[in-house]
Amino acid sequence: MLLVELFYMPNKKFSFKRFFKALGPGFITGAADDDPSGIATYSQTGAQFGYGQLWIALFSYPFMVTVQEMCGRIGLVTGKGLSGVIKEHYSRKVLYSAVLLLLVANTINIGADLGAMAASVQLVFDIPFAVLLIGITVFTILLEVLVPYPVYAKYLKYLTFSLVAYIITAFVVGPDWWLVARSVFVPHIIFTKQYLFNIAALLGTTISPYLFFWQADEEVEEEIVNHKIRGIGQGAPKINASDITQMRLDTFLGMFFSNLVTFFVILTVASTLSVANIHQIKTAADAAEALRPFAGDFAFLLFALGILGTGLLAVPVLAGSAAYAVSEAFNWNAGLGKRFRQAHGFYGVITIATLIGLLINFTSIGSMTVLYYAAILNGVLAPPLLILILLIGNNKKILGKNTNSAFSNYLGITITAIMSLIALALFVNLASANF
Repeated sequence: MLLVELFYMPNKKFSFKRFFKALGPGFITGAADDDPSGIATYSQTGAQFGYGQLWIALFSYPFMVTVQEMCGRIGLVTGKGLSGVIKEHYSRKVLYSAVLLLLVANTINIGADLGAMAASVQLVFDIPFAVLLIGITVFTILLEVLVPYPVYAKYLKYLTFSLVAYIITAFVVGPDWWLVARSVFVPHIIFTKQYLFNIAALLGTTISPYLFFWQADEEVEEEIVNHKIRGIGQGAPKINASDITQMRLDTFLGMFFSNLVTFFVILTVASTLSVANIHQIKTAADAAEALRPFAGDFAFLLFALGILGTGLLAVPVLAGSAAYAVSEAFNWNAGLGKRFRQAHGFYGVITIATLIGLLINFTSIGSMTVLYYAAILNGVLAPPLLILILLIGNNKKILGKNTNSAFSNYLGITITAIMSLIALALFVNLASANF
């Protein structure tokens, strides 16, 4: 496999074309994690705590890799997405509850991301918000519905490089690198409500249920393209050790890139806005606008247009992961490799979820309220899904010899416990707010 060759054939000349071709579902999934909602969360972290929570990017990385590797392996070995595997082996009530919560959370997140994309473009071009919002929405729907999967996957890979804008921006603003290193490797943790809840927000943004479903299904899509199976859920593909290695390296790189972007967004905002005593950021577009006086027009432009790129990558992933989950739950034809007439339900879910997300932006609900409730739903959904993923990952009847290692189980159980505490904290906070 190409990534294996890149790592284990040092005498073979490096080719960017080969490297780019080797990037797959894991890399796209990692990049899609840095959506405009995530950028807003990272920006708020940098503004409020400065360099104080940079260590989270390093801390969360092994957990991200572990969870997404499990999801990728499940799809690769079974030829089914998570929804299909859960349906076959576990309670229908659990399946339908998980799918419903995922659909609601993703739709809300789509709405927040579409609004952030339109607002960021409006900062650069003097075009009415509604026109931008509708145009971006129509473009993303047409992209998923009309573009064949091999072309679509290549488009998504190109979009991942829009995230490089945030890395470049960090170097433009010129942070205190010594203080950065000390904050990462010798973190100063403060046990206050605000500090701990922001950690919860970062982990909830980073380890998100839609990524679980998306990577599992995209591994299957790749198998369909490579003629290992005819369609999702249509037989078990023949895989070998190099297929597993390829998926793991792809996931390793994707999650590394995701956390690298997280790190540099926090770093950029901490080096500018936090230093200038600006500690509240409501949206990613607000962060871009606030950067201009401190970092200059170039940094502002990179940050603002980066939001558009991340949104164009993430919104199709959000809508697509929901469509896969719903379609497999109800035995509908599913897959981005199918044409619209072959998978009406699948593409219908994509279209409806995206259009409802569009409409959310025309309600009186504030963008931060939208993000807050999306975070609550993701926080509630993540722990039971993580438990299911661990159960599937250790089930020899499902995965045969490709079950979890002891180390994967250790990391998986640890992050499940952490996310469970986060969900409990969200419930307690919500309950106390209502009294």
